[in-house]
Amino acid sequence: MNQQQPNNPLHGLTLENVVVKLQAHYGWEGLYNEIKINCFNNDPSIKSSLKFLRRTPWAREKVESLYIRTFD
Repeated sequence: MNQQQPNNPLHGLTLENVVVKLQAHYGWEGLYNEIKINCFNNDPSIKSSLKFLRRTPWAREKVESLYIRTFD
């Protein structure tokens, strides 16, 4: 499977895994400071963040970029 996307650092990770790991690393306040997205500031939760990120491509790209910068 890794041979299909050898240069994709997010290959094999779900969006939920990305959000959970970022939240554990930064906390909700830290995530909001890094990326000004209201789902990280107003009553944040994994479930509400995933719902927003799945239907908002620009926000998902920012979260994925932060994950790569943080853990790569």
